[in-house]
Amino acid sequence: MIAFNPIGVLRTPFTHIEGMPIQPCSASAAPGEAHIEPAYAEALEGLGEFSHVFLLYHLHRQSHVALTVRPFASNIARGVFATRAPARPAPIGISVVPLLGIDGLVLRFDRLDMLDGTPLLDIKPYVPEFDRIDGARSGWFARVANLQDVASDRRFADPQDPAPKEGSTTDPPRR
Repeated sequence: MIAFNPIGVLRTPFTHIEGMPIQPCSASAAPGEAHIEPAYAEALEGLGEFSHVFLLYHLHRQSHVALTVRPFASNIARGVFATRAPARPAPIGISVVPLLGIDGLVLRFDRLDMLDGTPLLDIKPYVPEFDRIDGARSGWFARVANLQDVASDRRFADPQDPAPKEGSTTDPPRR
């Protein structure tokens, strides 16, 4: 058994899975914040010098696990490890997002793609010299026409999660 204690919580405009962006490159990705626990204040030292960060977070509303999935960007079933689908054996999400600023224990971001209230597990700086890999292949994603237009639907939703009312898939970000 592995247990993680969140370092904070992510605040986004997305309150329902349906219609939520599936990656930071999605056209509907939005500004938001991370509210960091006071015990980790010292850990933020120097982070403001970076333009982008990796956010690692717990997919806290994902209870369904599948080894083969039909990902949001395709209708072809694939192994979950060949996708970014949330129905994973270890429900950990990752996004690379622009860091807009830090105000005390509140980090401001753009291009967020996760549900409001998502537990934040870790933050790592994006370092182009380490993280950009020239010549990397993107597998089946290379054949997807436009990933920016792909949004989440209910295919991985928890049956306990009520469907949003018409026109109410997002709410304004909490401050």
